[in-house]
Amino acid sequence: MTTSAWERPWCASLDASRIGERVEVVGWVRRRRDLGGLIFVDLRDRSGLLQLVFEDALVGAGEGLSSEDVLKVRGTVRARAVGQENPELASGEIELKVEELELLTSAETPPFVIENRVNASEELRLSHRYLDLRRPEMTANLVLRHRVVAEARRYFDGLDFIEVETPILTRSTPEGARDFLVPSRIHRGSFYALPQSPQLFKQLLQVAGIGRYLQVTRCFRDEDLRADRQPEFTQIDLEASFVCEEDIYSLIEGLFARIFPLVGIEPPARFPRLTYREAMERFGCDRPDTRFGLELVELGPLCAGCGFTVLESAAAAGRVKGLVLPGGAALSRKELDALSEAVKHYGAPGVLWFKRAADGVASPAKKALGDEGVLRFLDAAGAATGDLLLALGGPEATVLAALGALRLQLARERGLIAAGRHDFLWVTDFPLLEWNADDGRFYAMHHPFTSPQAEDLPLLASDPAAVRARAYDVVMDGVELGGGSIRIHDPEIQRQMFAALGIGEDEARERFGFLLEAFRYGVPPHGGLALGLDRMVMLMAGRDSIRDVIAFPKTTSATCLMTRAPSAVDAHQLAELGLQVREPGDRG
Repeated sequence: MTTSAWERPWCASLDASRIGERVEVVGWVRRRRDLGGLIFVDLRDRSGLLQLVFEDALVGAGEGLSSEDVLKVRGTVRARAVGQENPELASGEIELKVEELELLTSAETPPFVIENRVNASEELRLSHRYLDLRRPEMTANLVLRHRVVAEARRYFDGLDFIEVETPILTRSTPEGARDFLVPSRIHRGSFYALPQSPQLFKQLLQVAGIGRYLQVTRCFRDEDLRADRQPEFTQIDLEASFVCEEDIYSLIEGLFARIFPLVGIEPPARFPRLTYREAMERFGCDRPDTRFGLELVELGPLCAGCGFTVLESAAAAGRVKGLVLPGGAALSRKELDALSEAVKHYGAPGVLWFKRAADGVASPAKKALGDEGVLRFLDAAGAATGDLLLALGGPEATVLAALGALRLQLARERGLIAAGRHDFLWVTDFPLLEWNADDGRFYAMHHPFTSPQAEDLPLLASDPAAVRARAYDVVMDGVELGGGSIRIHDPEIQRQMFAALGIGEDEARERFGFLLEAFRYGVPPHGGLALGLDRMVMLMAGRDSIRDVIAFPKTTSATCLMTRAPSAVDAHQLAELGLQVREPGDRG
């Protein structure tokens, strides 16, 4: 029997409908069970498991197999013995009686067991990632990632988007995260940059008349890493001409209606929307998790002349806000002290608490405020009997960040997020610019090509901080899945934007001259969005880290434990590039 590789069935594709057929399968030995005169072997491939049975003359061949040996097997599909079925397996009703065995390669004992429940450290698993990826849950993550990309491509193809590849070696345009630089051997002293995004190229494709662009693209940012960040990552990148915000919203909502049901999640037909300002005031975060309450409340008006110096000073110099924890009056002093310590990571001095119990009120501020004063704060915040009010004052950015983080911490610790619930929303009307006190200048909150709101355009020169952008983020469960904007297509507005960023005409021509030149020849109104594929698949797979859904990820220190990258290169390679490595402190 000769079987084409493309006709050969996957292990888990065999079921009762194939009983009596003679088939060929390949895979890895997961486990062998010797029952004396009968050998059972679980064969694993990407799809799952298939039980092999070695009987009679082939028992001896089965006895010699070890875990992770690679086999080619031919045999007949038959039903399992009554009572021996395994409903947890796709192939659990049948088994394969082995008639021919070919041991393709034998395997040494792996450094950890290839099972979902593995005790090995992440470092060990990343060092042997090719083995880690054999684990069924890891394989499933990669299969899910493929299905998401395939469905996305089908969706956009149906809407006449064209997939276009843009350059990986491009020009450095530093504005935001740090670039990865690539030295040029031919042009000594000059460097390419790996793209942080295809932003300028996808805008140029709109000038070119492509109209609807798509790319599943790799991007690179030399920035500090977290669980949901990598130095190289993948975007589903979009841009379209003659569109407005509503077109982008409906486009992404339609996409999510296609891809999230792949894992049993049904997004709403239309996502709720919050402005940036409302998100910050209510949740302390521009990517709020709305699956639970604990919304922030304003306490500033109560503080002036309240008699408690700490609150009076905080309100005079910044903001005072709080949140109510239902049932939180039962928290111990030790637990309250721990919450104060938690907010100190965000630059806050601590939290001030107010308790409303059945037998009265309590607070460290009670001596200064009195019972009536404490009640005023509790009533203003809507705290019922048994509730706890946590208040914090200081600079606005500190207050919002600290309370936003505290809100999430409390929700996780107290189980306030309903299992299986998922919330989607749009955050809109971001500030166009943000002030950097260290540099004494404004930076674009998204990028320098984001269009300001038309009604705010007169403020661009007089009050840049007040200008709102035509920018939007799509958020799921407190995670930003993607963001974009309607772009500037008027050269005069682009010039004003550069001026607000402190970029003069000469510098603008030097850095973005090719884009400005293109804008002279008729550029359509356009806009787009980039979705973080890694983050999206992470949430769909129910994982906590994007490393679990990337085939070969880096660690939080931006290293690959498997290939040991980055690594030193030899002197000859450096000499060809005209480079010299200096040790720290070397002034040579």
